[in-house]
Amino acid sequence: MPRFFIDAPLHAGALLDLPDTVVRHVQVLRLKTGDRLTLFNGTGGEYPAVLTTLEKRHATAQLAEHDTRETETPYRVTLAQGIAGGDKMDWLIEKAIELGVTDIQPLATERSVIRLDAERAAKRIAHWQALAQAACEQCGRNRVPRILPIRPIGTWLCEQDTRTCYGWRVLLSPRADSGFDSLPREAPPEPGVLLFGPEGGLTPQEEALAREAGFAAIRLGERILRTETAGIAVLAALAARWGGW
Repeated sequence: MPRFFIDAPLHAGALLDLPDTVVRHVQVLRLKTGDRLTLFNGTGGEYPAVLTTLEKRHATAQLAEHDTRETETPYRVTLAQGIAGGDKMDWLIEKAIELGVTDIQPLATERSVIRLDAERAAKRIAHWQALAQAACEQCGRNRVPRILPIRPIGTWLCEQDTRTCYGWRVLLSPRADSGFDSLPREAPPEPGVLLFGPEGGLTPQEEALAREAGFAAIRLGERILRTETAGIAVLAALAARWGGW
């Protein structure tokens, strides 16, 4: 059944005018009046619906009763990622959301290839947020992760929220002495954060700042993973370890 994110309040029994983006998607899928679909707005649960009107530039859907179904992981984790170049960041965000990440914190680091001014950064965040919504439509999540504003890594590590809001903090580093098995066997009840560098990784100075901010460094093994692989590998491993599938 096709699923669509709606950035608006939803109510059982409502006759909803679908947004233009959803109308175009409905037409691409060649749906027709009477077809069933699922709508969600990111606040939890979803609404089964029926397509009641379909015109060239307009469509409506009748919402049924709210379904409280959720597919979230039993743990909460933010992915703090040094901004990767090309399409790598898009791919990483999409896959991280499929694997259950709660939020994504893009970080500007010394080795980040991409440098964004304020205007371009805002456009990139909007683009990534749209990707997050589309990923939730595809994978069945009803809560859309936030793409947080881009922060310089040094500033972010020194912020009070970074130091106090995460009950556990993990840095992936090929220089670490501890491995993945050093992480708890059971999912921690408090939210956590995973920190990854861009292409080329974090500098020794950035890693030192992270350790000062309470991050425990781990490594996955003898092989060096690409930045777009490392985060996904750890998220998948956590899902297998803590019951996120």
